[in-house]
Amino acid sequence: MATGSWRVLIADDEPAARRGVRQLLTPFPEFSVVGECSDGAGVLAALDACTADVLFLDVQMPGLDGFDVIRRRTPERMPAVVFLTAHDQFAIQAFEAQALDYLLKPVSEARFAATIKRLKRELHHARVSTPAPAITIATGRGAIVVPLREIDWIESADNYARIWTGGRSYLVRQSMHALEMKVREHGFVRAHRRALVSIDAVRELGVEPDGESVAILSGGARVPVSRRRRLDVAQAIGARR
Repeated sequence: MATGSWRVLIADDEPAARRGVRQLLTPFPEFSVVGECSDGAGVLAALDACTADVLFLDVQMPGLDGFDVIRRRTPERMPAVVFLTAHDQFAIQAFEAQALDYLLKPVSEARFAATIKRLKRELHHARVSTPAPAITIATGRGAIVVPLREIDWIESADNYARIWTGGRSYLVRQSMHALEMKVREHGFVRAHRRALVSIDAVRELGVEPDGESVAILSGGARVPVSRRRRLDVAQAIGARR
């Protein structure tokens, strides 16, 4: 794998189309491809598994389409998205979904170069801006930095707290109170005494068969919401949407 400045994920159900993007990226070594996906579910899994800066995304894919991917993950938690498709009728919808660009297949080298120029400008601006708030976590392989925007929820675990991001979790030796002070200004709210949830990660506020409230997250996790906290969570969801 090349070691470029920005990491690229390519999502298209056609292998030839994915190879085409790789070829178009060849003159731009500052972009390195870190993964390929052939369907929407694979894109969501890949975004949880690696931190991509750019996603070249097809519209029509098996199962979840490109717009489903963005809705499930939410625009705020997406990398820079460039739609790459054979269909021109989705352009308005793509820009409403906050896509950076919309390319029609087959893409000329000149048109692709113009997109790369826009990507560089956007990514450079993001890099020199105020660093995204994050939590540093010590692991057996060293410290990792997890941006708050990638955290779905946090739960108490005895003397530790467990941070959930996608399908992964990490233990940190911090109290829930200390973590709440750090994250509450960045879209997190108490679901109950032992859990904080990211409002951006909440797909819906539902009710379990026993009548108890639950926050259903985009990754599928179901976090109980106490009766005392339900109104706060509902108001926070309403204020963010």
